[in-house]
Amino acid sequence: MDMVITSLQQQRHITEQLRREAALKRITVSKAVEDIMKYITEHEQEDCLLVGFSSQKSNPFREKSSCIIL
Repeated sequence: MDMVITSLQQQRHITEQLRREAALKRITVSKAVEDIMKYITEHEQEDCLLVGFSSQKSNPFREKSSCIIL
């Protein structure tokens, strides 16, 4: 009997999840791509990988200097 109740609970959980997913607002892929392209062009001046860093110290990708004692 416990197995039947567990299976029923799982099915209810799956049904509720499917209802939540069906209620989500959806947009077309072409609209999503337009939105992404618009965001990228609006924020490209803030992208350090495109415009570079103001100083070498602010670059987190710079090669770290190592201390060598002779």
